[in-house]
Amino acid sequence: MVSLASMEPLLPESNRDLEDLAIELTSAASRFAARLHPIMRASVGDLVRSMNCYYSNLIEGHNTLPIDIDRAMAGDFAQEPEKRNLQLEARAHIEVQQLIDSGEMPFPVLSLEGICWLHGEFCRRLPDDLLIVRNPDTGEEIKMVPGRLRTRHVKVGEHIAPEPDMIEPLLKRFVEGYSLKMLSKLQKIISVGASHHRLTWIHPFFDGNGRVSRLFSHALLRDLGIGSELWSVSRGLARNESDYKRLLSQADQPRRGDLDGRGNLTQAGLSEFTAFFLSCCLDQVAFMEELLKPEELLNRIEIWCSEEVQMQRLPKGSWPLLREAVLSGEFSRSQVQALTGYQERQARTVLSSLLNCGVLTSASAKGKVRLGFPIDIIERWLPRLYPAVR
Repeated sequence: MVSLASMEPLLPESNRDLEDLAIELTSAASRFAARLHPIMRASVGDLVRSMNCYYSNLIEGHNTLPIDIDRAMAGDFAQEPEKRNLQLEARAHIEVQQLIDSGEMPFPVLSLEGICWLHGEFCRRLPDDLLIVRNPDTGEEIKMVPGRLRTRHVKVGEHIAPEPDMIEPLLKRFVEGYSLKMLSKLQKIISVGASHHRLTWIHPFFDGNGRVSRLFSHALLRDLGIGSELWSVSRGLARNESDYKRLLSQADQPRRGDLDGRGNLTQAGLSEFTAFFLSCCLDQVAFMEELLKPEELLNRIEIWCSEEVQMQRLPKGSWPLLREAVLSGEFSRSQVQALTGYQERQARTVLSSLLNCGVLTSASAKGKVRLGFPIDIIERWLPRLYPAVR
């Protein structure tokens, strides 16, 4: 029988390794966030949300290709029902993260309402086929209600999730434990990894718990001023998927003996998972920071642009506009003549070519212009963002 004490401990014991990881993550995330122009951040954010969705789905065994995610965001869906459903699932994930990133989450992240909101917003965007949960043992089908806590017993791998009538009390204890005002900033950062495990352990919904946990962690990192639209822990978790799932499972285990804390679950297992989670965060901040160094990004874009001009796929004069978008974040259309050195008609032709192929974007026909990241050039501009084979 599960009790509130069954989930303890909520936090790893204080240790220097975890604190060092939290300090390093805070420093790296702050440095990275300050480096990019705010407009450039918005452009990168659109791309990273798509990447986050791709890797989060990959962890769930849904390999929705980046090009199909890109098409879904443009409203271009496949005729094949299964592929279309996965595109709708991808778009749902991205739209919920957009709400988080724009500050439109109506409840605190650490609240029962906030956790249910994440599940509800994600699932209500899904097609009916993806709301059907099938019992692998009996074949029984259950229609999942978005945002509603599960009402049946479930087993996930070797983990027997808490019985339904304990889910709400456990979530309230979860919120209380991770919201304590006495926690230091370092403890709160460390708690993101620990809470990620404990939320998956509770398994509050029939399905979608993995995605909700990753969206929850993203939102909590943002709340703490660490996370941003510029990087995604899901990429790190997916690239180390076997360790991610193994360490999640290990942290489900009971206490290993008298030297393994004083709670019901293993303290050592929780510490190991938390260290892994924070290391993935730090690795992804470092990866994206290196990838988006202005001088390196400019060099890659210039080489690409030079090749496109040489192949006559882009007009001469394209590079100064792309460079300005990287350095200034955005520019007005009235600057195009000065930037290219061309007369008005020729300058407009250059701009139109770049807008048509998506490497520059604008919110309106006369609005300012900023850098775009069409999926077909991502590997050239931002290598290794996605796996080599797509």
